[in-house]
This record gives sequence, structure tokens and C-alpha cells, in this order.
Amino acid sequence: MKPITTKESRTVQASIVQPSDTNFHGTIFGGTMMAYIDEVAAIAAMRHSRRPVVTASIDSIDFLSPAKMGHSVCLEAFVSSTGKTSMEVFVKVISENLLTGERTLTATSFLTFVALGDDGKPTPVPPVVPETDEEKYLFDTAEERKAMRKERKRSTEAFVSQLNIKKGI
Repeated sequence: MKPITTKESRTVQASIVQPSDTNFHGTIFGGTMMAYIDEVAAIAAMRHSRRPVVTASIDSIDFLSPAKMGHSVCLEAFVSSTGKTSMEVFVKVISENLLTGERTLTATSFLTFVALGDDGKPTPVPPVVPETDEEKYLFDTAEERKAMRKERKRSTEAFVSQLNIKKGI
């Protein structure tokens, strides 16, 4: 498969934090931010693979600062590394006070998506080619995150086995 540059998957999405998006503190609900992150990441993964995708995991969402009502949130996502059928997507969220222009890094996140073929089963994706320093850093450190994902999955499977929890229940 022909490699795809990171910029071809780059997706930017902006919204204003509305009163209905906020909690008791006047800041955006974490769940609302999570939904925004999942959506923008899925678009980036589909741009890269040109296939339907499913979320395989959300590794982390690190909330670094609050996004307040009336501020904008700008999410930027891109495919940072690929496996055979999977794509790691990096998302960063910047909030902006639209009255002062002050911008703050609000959150970062890593998600994994799997591309689906016409049969609904995982299908190969093209490799990604990083170009900027940020993209290269995330690409070069992807194996470490992949190893942590695998360990977390093993730990979850062991936990489920110990509790005798069955899938689908």
C-alpha cells in the first residue's frame, strides 16, 4: 500500500462551549469533550484509511485545563502511527477565550481505530509518513504506547477471567 502523510489525515473541528455543555463549575463536561474527541479522531482515521472505522480503544484523555462556557474548543487530530489494520490517532484540544484571544492547551488524547473492509472485518491500512517534528516524535514513541495498550488489555482479560465475567452480559 502507498504510504500516506500525516497531513492527509489531519482534521480540525471547532465548537463554542454552550451552557448545555457545562457542569456546575461552568466548564465543559468531560463526557462532552470525550464525544468531540472520538468524533474528530474517527474522521482522521477514515481520511487516512478511506474505510469505515471503529474505535478499538481510548488510551487516555488527559484534561490539562478547563474549557469554560463561551470559550471555543478547537480539536486537532491526525493518525500518528499504524499497524496492519489499526491506526493510532492523536488529538489535542485548545480552548480559546474568544474575547481576549488567550489560548490554552486543554486536553490531549490517544485513540486506536480499526479499519473495516466491505465484509465488516478488519482490513489493512496504509502506513503513515510523519513530516513535522511533532508528528515524528509521536511516530517514534508509538511502540511504547502500543506495548502499554497490550499490557492493559492483558490485565483486563485477566481481571474478567478472575471474576468469571462473560462477554455480552
